[in-house]
Amino acid sequence: MHDDLTGWQHGHSFGQEVRRPGEGRTLVVIAITATMMVVEIVAGLAFASMALLADGLHMASHTAALGIAAFAYVYARRHATDPRYTFGTGKVNALGGFTGAVLLAAFAVFMAAGSIDRLIHPVTIAFDYAIAVAVAGLVVNGVSAVVLSGGRDARGHAGEHAHDDHAHDDHNLRSAYLHVLADALTSVLAIVALLGAKYLGSTWMDPAMGIVGAVLVARWSIGLLRASGAVLLDRQGPRGLREKIVASIEADGDSRVADLHLWSIGPGVYAAEVSVVAHAPEAADEYKRRLPRGLGVEHLTVEVHGAPADPRAC
Repeated sequence: MHDDLTGWQHGHSFGQEVRRPGEGRTLVVIAITATMMVVEIVAGLAFASMALLADGLHMASHTAALGIAAFAYVYARRHATDPRYTFGTGKVNALGGFTGAVLLAAFAVFMAAGSIDRLIHPVTIAFDYAIAVAVAGLVVNGVSAVVLSGGRDARGHAGEHAHDDHAHDDHNLRSAYLHVLADALTSVLAIVALLGAKYLGSTWMDPAMGIVGAVLVARWSIGLLRASGAVLLDRQGPRGLREKIVASIEADGDSRVADLHLWSIGPGVYAAEVSVVAHAPEAADEYKRRLPRGLGVEHLTVEVHGAPADPRAC
């Protein structure tokens, strides 16, 4: 019996201890959003403007959502080597994204309810104040969106199969990005609606645009809930990656993959369990060596079985 097992053991942080680019970008956006929030709340109280005060409180809700994203980054990094987490803290990223998606959904419901109420009970709009607030919000959120969209992880992927969507996403960063994008969209729709109401007398456009915005935000929320929820529930990894693993192991013509479990344990990082059956089975390490580098499979367990002469014996 060998007492020293160092050569057979390895860490389970899988790179989560490294500061992710999205963390710094999220902190910058929090500073921008919080500053605008304070300015609008103070101005609203000083000038008795409900429009400014309401937008400031709205900014506060998104500052809180971005704070959740920042907390997820810091928590995942600081606890990356904690042995209590079996496969590291990579899923904290997906949990942060899922939480942000829930908040986005609540924001969409709030937008829709408020807009429907305005359709039923129209109010007098202070157009100049409202337009100024909407333009200022658009500028702030536009800058924030540019800061957060520094990588494709924030914007997500287009053109992939539904079951492989966002397989390598930083869900936490994508959540923060969608929050500021939702704000920017709201500002754009508000500007269009307010200009239409001011110059064309179409006051119904303001709440109508709010409903349109709520529908779009709800769609973003559902997409993020599905992507991050799939990671949290250990949904099977991308089909293309599973096919590469099977093809690599079965390359000798004798071995067959009887069972394969592949799941995400962090952005672009996977764990896999493979059951191999062969008439002339190799050692488990040999099957591990067959996998190409760069697949992102950082934790691989291989179970090897000898195939019986009579398949019915199985």
